[in-house]
Amino acid sequence: MFSNDKKEKQMVESSSSQNIIAQGTKIVGDFNSEGDFRIDGTVEGTIQTTGKVVVGKAGFIKGTLQGSDAYFEGGFSGKMTLSGTLTLKASATIEGEVVVGKLAVEPGSNFNVTCSMKGAVKEMNKGGRQTETEKTA
Repeated sequence: MFSNDKKEKQMVESSSSQNIIAQGTKIVGDFNSEGDFRIDGTVEGTIQTTGKVVVGKAGFIKGTLQGSDAYFEGGFSGKMTLSGTLTLKASATIEGEVVVGKLAVEPGSNFNVTCSMKGAVKEMNKGGRQTETEKTA
């Protein structure tokens, strides 16, 4: 009896942690979420999430994206700020301004941006101490 309640609760929690915007759907507005996003439609506005954002081949984001990790097969136009990794597949088209921790670009993708990488790149200064710097591509 108790184990069934736990299973149902886990299923509800796991299903509510991913937000899906289906192909053919266009949403205009600002979104805040702690869960992951899967976007196969079009979003115009601001997306803020601590989860991962996956944009399918038919997906497109126009606006601002702030989060940890993003995986693109579709398109993006605007300003993107990620603390983790931006992964671009061959079908991805990205335009605008991008600030990321790590970048993985597959050959064939379009990456027309101003890009800054805010990683733990260390550089030696004259005093012999290491300092963290910003790496710009």
